[in-house]
Amino acid sequence: MKSFNLVRALAVLAGILTMAAPTWAATLKIGDAAPPLQVAKWVQGDPVQAFDSNHVYIVEFWATWCGPCRASIPHLNETWQKFKDKNVIVIGQDVWEQDDSAVPGFVKKMGDKMTYRVALDDKSQETNGAMAIHWMKAAGQDGIPTAFIVNRGGKIAWIGHPLALEASVLDQILADTFDIAGYAEIFEKQQQEQEQRQALDQKLGKAMKEKNWDAAEAALTEIEKSLPESARSMVNPVRLQILIGRHDYAGAYKLVGSLSDAEPDNAVLQNELAWTLATAKGLDQEGLALAEKTAQRANTAAKGKEPGILDTLARVQFMNGQTNEAIATEQNAVDAAPDESKVFLKKFLTDYQQGKLPEIDGQH
Repeated sequence: MKSFNLVRALAVLAGILTMAAPTWAATLKIGDAAPPLQVAKWVQGDPVQAFDSNHVYIVEFWATWCGPCRASIPHLNETWQKFKDKNVIVIGQDVWEQDDSAVPGFVKKMGDKMTYRVALDDKSQETNGAMAIHWMKAAGQDGIPTAFIVNRGGKIAWIGHPLALEASVLDQILADTFDIAGYAEIFEKQQQEQEQRQALDQKLGKAMKEKNWDAAEAALTEIEKSLPESARSMVNPVRLQILIGRHDYAGAYKLVGSLSDAEPDNAVLQNELAWTLATAKGLDQEGLALAEKTAQRANTAAKGKEPGILDTLARVQFMNGQTNEAIATEQNAVDAAPDESKVFLKKFLTDYQQGKLPEIDGQH
């Protein structure tokens, strides 16, 4: 396996701090026939009535409220663009959605970053959704995003996080050379290891919630040891939260600097680093300068077109005493935002115009 890059690590590790329900016992396994598609509505793309022997299908489960899902969508779209002419069909299957009516707007906002098919779950007979029950729950999967690959024979050949899906795996599945039985053994072992880590995840989540930073660091260290060496960078975002919680700003700035310098053109990563600093309590001038540096990197990488990144930059500018610049940047954020996001951005703009820092509720 190739090492995850830092933005992928952000997406994958985000699930650690989510106190998910206990893993369900799996009745749907690698090598089994894929359950039928049960779709309420196709939001985007031509409908798929049933799996056929001419195509390989990626069925990826996601939701609009899921941060890791949002981070993985561009990567999945890149996979779709690369393989769409090789008889691969990608279906973004929305599940566990709080408001199904929000999905079309979300897809439209994603634009050319989400060009594959998108479907809503069928809740006509199952409150929690037929796809959620007969795919996710049946496979023992309790977190999203999760991708299933259905081969030409209609069998499930692969299950995992979409960011962990490598092109070589798809190539092998397309060529009918992928060792499904061998992967099934690997996947089963991974599931067992995941269950063993669940106690550590819960310990970490509890410690973070209680702001018991020593206990959180101890749990995080145990988790880090349990991960493959190539994936251990996943713990860095949580370690940053612990450092800030301890008010170890020197350590936090050192970590942010190394993460930022490693991928200066990664807009998502730079924005998350900037936002983490900008919302920390007790930030000093060194921290504010670093927050502005990462926010500027994010905005440059995004070509000044992402409202969320512009909003982060405006906040950092205001905190650095650059009120006029903050007002101008937040206005750009309002102008670039879709209608459903303009309301709170306009409120932030008004706050800056009145000379006060907007209160935030954890968004971004």
